[in-house]
Amino acid sequence: MNLIPVEGERNLARDIKTNAIVNTNEQEYNAYIARKNSTMKEKDKIETLENQINEVKDDLNEIKCLLKKMTNNCWPLNT
Repeated sequence: MNLIPVEGERNLARDIKTNAIVNTNEQEYNAYIARKNSTMKEKDKIETLENQINEVKDDLNEIKCLLKKMTNNCWPLNT
């Protein structure tokens, strides 16, 4: 990979072949990857929790519907 330093940026270089800007500081790159992985894990956790909440809502609606059916068949109570 042939790199040309980016003017005014110490840790950035441009790849001659692809014209991409590349961070040449490995420590910064690793920190970026760690942040990105952490963000992805957090998003996955939130998505999982949202799915669980929706399942609980569905279960509660089903229970509610069953209770309504039960009370409609038994109400008013014959005394």
